[in-house]
Amino acid sequence: MRRRNFISITTLIFVLLLTSTAFAEPTTAEINATRFGIWTIMPPLVAIILAFITKNVILSLFIGVFSGTFLLQLNGFNVGSAMLNGFLDIITRIIGSLSDPWNAGIILQCLTIGGLIALVSKMGGARAIAESLAKKAKSPVSAQIITWIMGLLIFFDDYANSLIVGPIMRPITDKMKISRERLAFVVDATAAPIAGIALISTWVGYEISLIRDGYLLIGQEVNAYGIFMSTIPYRFYNILMLLFVVLTAVLAKEFGPMLKAERRARATGKVVANGSQPMSSSEDKSLEPKEGVKLSIWNAIIPIGTLIITAFIGFYFDGYQVIMNGEDVALVQILQNSPLSFEAIREAFGASDASIVLFQAALFASIVAIVMAAGQKILSVSEALETWVEGMKSLIITGVILLLAWSLSSVIKDLGTASFLVSVLSDAIPKFLLPSIIFVLGSIISFATGTSYGTMGILMPLAIPLSFAVSSDPNFVVASVGAVLTGAIFGDHCSPISDTSILSSMGAGSDHIDHVKTQLWYAIAVGIISVVFGYIPAGLGMPIYIVLPLGMVAVWATVHFLGKSPEVAEEDNSIISN
Repeated sequence: MRRRNFISITTLIFVLLLTSTAFAEPTTAEINATRFGIWTIMPPLVAIILAFITKNVILSLFIGVFSGTFLLQLNGFNVGSAMLNGFLDIITRIIGSLSDPWNAGIILQCLTIGGLIALVSKMGGARAIAESLAKKAKSPVSAQIITWIMGLLIFFDDYANSLIVGPIMRPITDKMKISRERLAFVVDATAAPIAGIALISTWVGYEISLIRDGYLLIGQEVNAYGIFMSTIPYRFYNILMLLFVVLTAVLAKEFGPMLKAERRARATGKVVANGSQPMSSSEDKSLEPKEGVKLSIWNAIIPIGTLIITAFIGFYFDGYQVIMNGEDVALVQILQNSPLSFEAIREAFGASDASIVLFQAALFASIVAIVMAAGQKILSVSEALETWVEGMKSLIITGVILLLAWSLSSVIKDLGTASFLVSVLSDAIPKFLLPSIIFVLGSIISFATGTSYGTMGILMPLAIPLSFAVSSDPNFVVASVGAVLTGAIFGDHCSPISDTSILSSMGAGSDHIDHVKTQLWYAIAVGIISVVFGYIPAGLGMPIYIVLPLGMVAVWATVHFLGKSPEVAEEDNSIISN
């Protein structure tokens, strides 16, 4: 019954979200919108509802796509033929998505960065950086700040973050009487939030792909990487959560279940509660350095640095060539007269093909890592290549979700979903609330499914057309895109079935339910602030340079006024029940 009510409420929110659109679709889409009517919203709605029921995003996306291809192939009562042709249409769409040069570049980039991460981990580079920072932790505050800094440095992948930072800092935080729940929170709060906004990571290819596909639905060919960078200031939850971790550590204030956990740890030295079942990451060897390897921070700095530097150089020269071969005389003159000016670099970056450049950079950095591993005799060339391939395998699931997300977008476009909504709905929701509703809907889907990726893939094809229909203001659309990307992470943080949260519990050696219960209060607090002091003001048109500081002040005020010291006086020790 609860699930049924939950789905009903979500469906209502979804329908409300689709209540104000106004843009032109291609003729075929308009015809299909008239032909199918309300059935045009079936594919995304099916995907969302099944995501709640099955908790399986791949299955949900597949059936959502199939429901759309079935409709497109349906002619009269030829149900059997429509089912067969609908299935064949899915195959055609997946193959078409994979054959697109941009899409192929995105998938190759994701896989190659996965291989690079595996190499860096096997060489001990990530662990070396973590251990060198851990030595500087001398107090509960510094231990938490060091953990936070490690999370920022391992920006390139949330899984690597969770499984590397937690085990390294666990002995340090135990010594400082910091609860495992708090350690798991710091790790989790600096995993997906930083990977989601990092300029180069295993996330960026997926995110810019969804952005590009969403803008194509409104007939705009944009530089998706440029839009991605524009969304960063609007990723309120990501930014404010990173700030929240620092403020609670520096001000030494906690609230909710985390306060109880921290007071227990400080007063009794019990970093886990009585009766808890701490998870262990001892069985996960995929990110462990090879046995006997001499740890060196250069085994991480050089490959990752190569990736970053090569990518930025590639962005510039790829965009430079595009502009110089184009017909925009003004841009050509800018690059000719002052090629290294901020304006020239910005325009070159904006014109570059991010999918190809990131793949090139990741491949070159992988070659550098293989040479380093073989040169230091850490791994033979064969072992290095095998490690690289194994790392790529870990991101195959991302490629599958990508292909299905692209297929869902193409089905929504062909059915004329947005065109139908334009024809029957009008301005039922105030413009300023749309980014907030998108954020809430994204968090609900992500909470139910436990995955940020699947949520983004389901929601992005709807959010961009809807926001553009409500307002053609580019900043409004960008804010809505940011709401999708960060709402997915907020819901993921609250979900007990989130893979990143599970890995954070595992890396920190925390009881998973204890981690979820203590983190939930903090995630909800930052989520509310993100809506009230972020997306609502942004929806009202308030400049981002005012909105973002406003949200930061709200975070500080929340910690300052709600938080209490975890240091319990001698006479108050009786309140610690665990």
